[in-house]
Amino acid sequence: MSAPISVDSELAAQIERRRRAVAERWNVGSEVVVIGAGEPVHIPGRADRTYQFRSHSEYFYLTDRERPGGVLAFDADSGWVDFVMPVSREELVWEGAPVDAQDGVSTDELESWLAARRGRPIVNLGAPIAGVAPAEELGAEFRRHLNQVRRPKDALELERMRIAERATSAGFAAVVPLLDAGRTERAVQIELEAEFFRQGADFLAFETIVASGANSGVLHFPPTARALADGELVLIDAGAEFRAYASDVTRTYPVSGSFSPEQAAIHELVARAGVAAAARALPGTEFRDIHRTAATTIAEGLTDFGLLRGSSDALVESGAVSLFFPHGIGHMVGLGVRDAGEVLPGREPEPGMPRLRADLPLEAGHVVTIEPGIYFIPALLEDPDTRAGLREFVIWDRAEAMLGFGGVRIEHNVHVTDEGPEVLTADIPLLG
Repeated sequence: MSAPISVDSELAAQIERRRRAVAERWNVGSEVVVIGAGEPVHIPGRADRTYQFRSHSEYFYLTDRERPGGVLAFDADSGWVDFVMPVSREELVWEGAPVDAQDGVSTDELESWLAARRGRPIVNLGAPIAGVAPAEELGAEFRRHLNQVRRPKDALELERMRIAERATSAGFAAVVPLLDAGRTERAVQIELEAEFFRQGADFLAFETIVASGANSGVLHFPPTARALADGELVLIDAGAEFRAYASDVTRTYPVSGSFSPEQAAIHELVARAGVAAAARALPGTEFRDIHRTAATTIAEGLTDFGLLRGSSDALVESGAVSLFFPHGIGHMVGLGVRDAGEVLPGREPEPGMPRLRADLPLEAGHVVTIEPGIYFIPALLEDPDTRAGLREFVIWDRAEAMLGFGGVRIEHNVHVTDEGPEVLTADIPLLG
């Protein structure tokens, strides 16, 4: 019933391997699994316009197909079946269709396929499928197994990520000479993204962040018409994507090329925390312990800087460090900028630390971001309850003097291997 996928032999072999690995993890009995690609999402108030379609990552991982309406189905008796939307004449007139668009079984046959399995538990992964009433608890269990298979990157995935990394590196290299007074955040964004696409990217991994001056203290600041000024920092968090695989890089540069002494001290401390954290990205290491390594390094550095006082453990556990480093050390990256990371069941944040986007032990093949930062955020520093609760640890006169500084973040993508961490983004300069 299932037609072969028209792809090159390497991709076909990887898809077969992925499906086999997932099926072994699931150990399906009477359950039926359906994985939806999703449908185009309409832009509110824009008539018939839709956002550019992206298949749900769980569907894409097992099909390598960016096409709406598809359903990948599995049961232990019949194996895998690719249901694909038939190509319509209207589609051919208005949009065109990829050459492999009809490689599979028409979705017109999905209803009868499900009817033949009526009464069996249905697990719906990927996007919801109309008319399917899934077993939610089973869905969570099956998704955890799929995530476990997805997290270690195979050779094809790593090659796509390296292409994305090269395009990202070229983009950063292109904009560093342009970071001078008078240029706007938006102008930096345009040049950065243009170079991504010139160098082989086919999509942006996420919405580009360009934040200058005090804006660099906002964690996800969208570029504006604000002009860069001498003496300021500019934080750029951006990444190219290739064939659905992402790069995610942050650098913080001095406008016009020169750090002030305070900027240099904070930048050096963030870089040091990143090196210490990345060195611990080894199989078997808990990701929360990597966060603690970065937080402890920052605690020690901010004590030397004259901003904090107390032991490093007390500064981390009290939340004093999180006042200046308020986010987790990073997340999984690969198929999308948030790739199959999860908090394992029953895990809660440790005292004083933020909730992590991934809270699990690392394995060979994982790719994670390591992105420590130090920020001076008025909304946090001016909160009276925070000031009262941390008066023992924070030297508030020094903290207040730093308001307006903004923030520094440095982010690398790190491949976990048995031989040690591989920093995929090492060639993107820290200092311009």
